[in-house]
Amino acid sequence: MSDRLEDQEYTDLPSAGFKGSDLPPLVTDEPPRVLIAGAGLAGLFLGILLEKAGIPFEIFERSSEIKPLGAIMCLSPNILPAFEQLGLYEELMSFSKKGIYATYYTDQLKVIARHDSTDGELTGYERILFARPQLYDMLFRDIPSNKIHMSKKILSFQQNHEGVMLRFSDNTTIHGDILVGADGAHSAIRQHLYKTLDKQGLLPMADAKAMSRGYISLVGTTRPLDPVKYPSLLKDDCETSFILGDNKSPYTWATFTIPGNKICWNVIIQLGIAEIADDQFRSSEWVPEQSLGMMDSIRHFKTLYGTLGELFDVTPIEGVSKVYFEDMLFETWTHGRTVLIGDGAGAVNAMQDAVLLANHIYDITPTSFDNIKNALNNYKEERFDAVKDQYPQSYISAKLMYGHTLSERLLRQVVFNWMPKSVMRKQLSKNTAYRPQANFLPQAPKRGTVEIIPQWQSKRVQKEGEAKANTATAL
Repeated sequence: MSDRLEDQEYTDLPSAGFKGSDLPPLVTDEPPRVLIAGAGLAGLFLGILLEKAGIPFEIFERSSEIKPLGAIMCLSPNILPAFEQLGLYEELMSFSKKGIYATYYTDQLKVIARHDSTDGELTGYERILFARPQLYDMLFRDIPSNKIHMSKKILSFQQNHEGVMLRFSDNTTIHGDILVGADGAHSAIRQHLYKTLDKQGLLPMADAKAMSRGYISLVGTTRPLDPVKYPSLLKDDCETSFILGDNKSPYTWATFTIPGNKICWNVIIQLGIAEIADDQFRSSEWVPEQSLGMMDSIRHFKTLYGTLGELFDVTPIEGVSKVYFEDMLFETWTHGRTVLIGDGAGAVNAMQDAVLLANHIYDITPTSFDNIKNALNNYKEERFDAVKDQYPQSYISAKLMYGHTLSERLLRQVVFNWMPKSVMRKQLSKNTAYRPQANFLPQAPKRGTVEIIPQWQSKRVQKEGEAKANTATAL
């Protein structure tokens, strides 16, 4: 078997492809069996939701172990209600700090602007920041050990009206009802599904384009530091700083204080500004030796805690990672029994995908090919406009935080120093109004004064409620 995925669609795959399998009947009252490719944040969050919903699932991860980026992560009010529903909110807050404000500096540490990031009275939640591995570890622990499989590299998948089959590099196979590609922006499931659809003339031209890359980033988290030397570590909220190089530099570097007396740092390079950035972009791999080489060239950059070099020296090199900031809104999210999640910008979007997909999978009853296709299509219909609306905001946010062109510098000056507070408050309300929750769990209490955007109601939950009401009336 070659080291590639081959997606043979239900339109051209004979039933003999599943001979000898224990497939369920074409229509069953049992919930669909969900196969999740990828044990990243999207896949784990979906698994936890399906477990709560009583829907069978298994997660398959190609790596023998996951080493999450040692980077800062931020979660907003747009996903925190779902954490409350799952009973994970308190544990999440135990390793987080509130990100109430951020300060922007020149490379000589002169203040450019101070930006209030949240308004707890308005939104009901503060924005929180923490090291990404801690969130990953928490979610991983919440998945039953028998439902997550490491070192399971998918070589091929096939789907037809009877089901979907995965074939792995260890020559094993598994059958299910739904395949979820949750394996990241460079999803192998998506790439090979698109390849098949392209051959069949079913792939939109927009989905055949390469993703644009505007920035690359070097990220890391220090070991625990001495709060006597770094007293800001003892503050309850996260001290967030963005430091911008001069107008000839492609660099922005940022620091964030997190629980455990640690500092997350992030060096962002804007492509197209200087040759060094484009050289880094052209490098397909960034091994530790390359990281060290680049880190040596920027050791002298100033931060609130000394130079970047001083932070580098107390950061485990194995935890330093290279990240691409990539941006593309795909039009094809589902085909047959296959659906893709987590392709949007950031972890919040990935977990919102998981919430709404779980809602639509929960509504599949009875389990049949037509009901599965309808549910996956309904998921896209409910979710797509919200993701599409968020893309311009993500684009502007990146320019505000990392941009180095003259127009981007002017934009930052206007937004952070001259824009009326009332306008910023209105924008914050708009940005935090979308808060999907699991329909099949008790709803988290409404917090703040923001008017929440309503989501699709569960037909199954409504029917079950009506049935209970009728039974109570009859009694």
